[in-house]
Amino acid sequence: MKLIKVRYCKRLAYNLQLHINGHRLKERSRKKQTMMEKVLLSITAASVLCAVSSYAQRQYHFVYEPKTMTEAQSYCRDNYTDLATIDNMEDVTILNNTADLSKMVYPEYSNRAWIGLYNDVNSWRWSLSDRHFYKPGEAEFRKWSPGEPNNQHSAEYCAQMYDGGQWNDENCTNSFCAVCSDVRGSNVTFVLINTIMTWTEAQSHCREHYIDLASLRNEEENQKVKDLIPAGQKVWIGLFRDSWKWSDGSNSSFRNWSPSEPNGGNEYCVAADFGRSGQWEDWTCDVKKAFVCYKAPVSKYVVRVSLKKNSALDLNDPAVMENILKQLKQRLKQKGVNGDVKLSWRKQSDGKVFHKVEKKTKKDEF
Repeated sequence: MKLIKVRYCKRLAYNLQLHINGHRLKERSRKKQTMMEKVLLSITAASVLCAVSSYAQRQYHFVYEPKTMTEAQSYCRDNYTDLATIDNMEDVTILNNTADLSKMVYPEYSNRAWIGLYNDVNSWRWSLSDRHFYKPGEAEFRKWSPGEPNNQHSAEYCAQMYDGGQWNDENCTNSFCAVCSDVRGSNVTFVLINTIMTWTEAQSHCREHYIDLASLRNEEENQKVKDLIPAGQKVWIGLFRDSWKWSDGSNSSFRNWSPSEPNGGNEYCVAADFGRSGQWEDWTCDVKKAFVCYKAPVSKYVVRVSLKKNSALDLNDPAVMENILKQLKQRLKQKGVNGDVKLSWRKQSDGKVFHKVEKKTKKDEF
């Protein structure tokens, strides 16, 4: 699990400028604004710090009371961090050495325990991911045929359109013609490609020669693509399902499937078989098994900040301090610091967070 580790390195100082209007903070606009009680704060963190990514070991915990996948997830989130996320073979080895097979005996298929991987059958999204391309709600437009998507033959992770304009989920390795999107400013043109390709090949072709596989934002665009399809044919469009996900939202791409797994159907949850070196199998989620939780290590860092203010505003007001924390957390995300980051103020001996410091000269302002 990646955590942020702070090390001293070359001087790093960044300024965050905020407006306070009453108790509400807003990012400073380049244009002049007229606001009542406007206050400009210049927050400088000149702590000579830099952020370096490093790996910290998760703490895994086996729970041997059999539960369904949903029950196990709730238990882990209530008592630890989440169901286990596994990043590499080192994690697999740790789990194999920890597992007590005598406590995972079931009427059949013993030695299995739930981990946090699951198949999100509703995670359909467009190949063209530019959020500015979609108005509110347009990225969620769907035109499925009745009963679709059904993942009937497993691995049906890509979408195609019938000649009648309705959609079907299909195995991405099958070959069909495709429709590309050519976007020029606000104008979108759809182009039929009369070459038989897999979905991935069609995506690469569209990105090389146009913009991407067709994204359909509304009924009007769906009709335009429908009009391009020859009678009796089907074509690839840009919708696909990003299938296997971790319960805690981790983007780990590590997989440790048993041979012939996953084998599809309605088996959307994953258990590790510790009788076979911890290899993974997909299962129906309502089967009761032991499970593995993890607890994330916590790192705590303290940074001193100084604020220059030109107002009688009380910086020790709880509402003001809370709003500053929200802005700081947003700025951390913009700087690429993701994950469960919690910020808080440290009170001093008199119970206050901020104290006024008199500056003798402009040179000594910070």
